[in-house]
Amino acid sequence: MNLYEIVFYFFAALTVGSAAVVVFSRNIVYAAFSLLFTFFGVAGLYVLLNADFLAVTQLMVYVGGILVLLLFGVMLTNTTLSVAIRSGSLHVLPASLLAAALAGMLGGLYWTAEWSVSVRASDIAAETTSKEIGSAFITSHLLPFEVASVVLLVAIVGAAMMARRERTTEQ
Repeated sequence: MNLYEIVFYFFAALTVGSAAVVVFSRNIVYAAFSLLFTFFGVAGLYVLLNADFLAVTQLMVYVGGILVLLLFGVMLTNTTLSVAIRSGSLHVLPASLLAAALAGMLGGLYWTAEWSVSVRASDIAAETTSKEIGSAFITSHLLPFEVASVVLLVAIVGAAMMARRERTTEQ
């Protein structure tokens, strides 16, 4: 076992273990902090796949934006900390059957597929993907990039108008 595989198994165990804590934790603060380690583990797996742009995006968007917003929402809302999370056992059997069927299907696909490996990821020299993504944004994918930016602009302006309208009607 080489260093690449050890690091991979570390990030995989970190991601799966902290995701299990997120799912099974009864305390929402512990679940939110475990989500932090899940996001870091996924970013580490992206780095191992030579997807540096996705790793940085994962850290900036999910850890830097969404998780911080979630943590502030949890910490600043004092009624949320005392809520007992109730998990009913009504849908445990159908969910278990569906999960077992899905696991069986994925396991069958794993064992019956013919996997081919051309070059190991650890043998490839680390090259950044940012240059290729940037050139694709301004050449072949310019129209979808501009459409997405206009849609986001319309959403921001609409959200600002809705927030302003609600504030003026309350006064």
